Amino acid sequence: MVRVLQRSVLLFALAAIASARSFAQTQADSVLASKIGEAWEVTWGRFYLPQVQTFGDYLSSYEQGKEQGHLPTAEEVKRQYPNPCGYSTGMEDGAILGGAMLSVLCDRFAVTGEEALREKAASVFAGLKRCVTVHGVRGFVARNVCPEDGRSVYTNSSRDQVTHFVHGLWQYYRSPLADEETKNVIRLVLADVAERMIAFVTPENDFDFCRADGERCPLGICRMWKVQAHEAARLPMIYAAAWDVTRDERYRTQWRRYAAEAIAQSASPDEHKPAYALLQMQCSLEVLHELEPDAEVKKTIHERMAHVRDLAVKRFSWVLSQLAKKSAEEMRMMGPDWRKVAVWKNQKGYMNPQWGAYREVWHLTREAGESALVVLMIDADSISAEQQKALADLIRGFDYTHNSSCGIIYHLAAHWKARRNHLLIP
Repeated sequence: MVRVLQRSVLLFALAAIASARSFAQTQADSVLASKIGEAWEVTWGRFYLPQVQTFGDYLSSYEQGKEQGHLPTAEEVKRQYPNPCGYSTGMEDGAILGGAMLSVLCDRFAVTGEEALREKAASVFAGLKRCVTVHGVRGFVARNVCPEDGRSVYTNSSRDQVTHFVHGLWQYYRSPLADEETKNVIRLVLADVAERMIAFVTPENDFDFCRADGERCPLGICRMWKVQAHEAARLPMIYAAAWDVTRDERYRTQWRRYAAEAIAQSASPDEHKPAYALLQMQCSLEVLHELEPDAEVKKTIHERMAHVRDLAVKRFSWVLSQLAKKSAEEMRMMGPDWRKVAVWKNQKGYMNPQWGAYREVWHLTREAGESALVVLMIDADSISAEQQKALADLIRGFDYTHNSSCGIIYHLAAHWKARRNHLLIP
């Protein structure tokens, strides 16, 4: 009788523990869902620029209607002030963010099938299309478009802008979110980008796709070949994506011309590169891996992606350690009105206003999501429970309603990539 009672007590205790754990997990899932919902609302409510259907880089106020009051005026953009890249103005990374958001929408739709996402994706695509057409320069991907007049752009783009632009459009094209009319436009747009590369990326131009005015970029950020290891796959990726959507042999020829050497060069990226560089490398390799017809070459690309993932795992851990040192007050810091900052840096004639201490908060927020996303882009079944927990804890612990960095878009990206890969499932 005593043994029966003891066994009953033990079973009751075990049941109570299991119930407590289940309740705790339910609570944790609820917080995660709530936080990712916050990030979604903040992204669309504060960073999205409905006038031009793009996204801004940072917030200088949490007051409704004044969040991005620092953005350049049409007059400032027309005279290329403060610099032809729009560095530090909030108009620096619109093409990057739009491409990243298209990827988010494709992943979220794959998980949820929400019909409302079609309208969201169409608006983001419209903004990206505006970046490549509003200026009338065929195939030139502008960084962003001035919301004040809906037309003015900075003349200097970068390979980073083009990488996310092409990758996002390619994913959107292959997603059920895009209808046939949209796919026809994507074919034209990606063909135009590829044509610009064919025309400009030559030895005579030092493989630079040049500014919108046809002048060489003095910073080297528009060079597409003879570049660093993490940048080598960009050019063949652009041609491969253009071929995939158009089936035009002209682009296939260019893809195959550069692919083998690019894959070889991609073997040894600098392990100290920031997360955005690793992410753009992974995006480029993802396209090449998906489309590569040769099994052995495909295997090699997979090995390259696995190496980039391993670098991103280390980067994610480092970023988390740096975030842990920041106070809640520091993480709530807002960006400045760039016109009023004390320090300006001369970058080969481009005067770049410096953000001071805010730059680190902005950057760490972004790197946390970017590095996690890189890890999730290959072999998701190898993601450990510890790594999943680290991502979930990052999201649960973030105050998205008081964070002014566009990096929260990459937190969304990492979350929905994880969900698409059957991770972080409530």
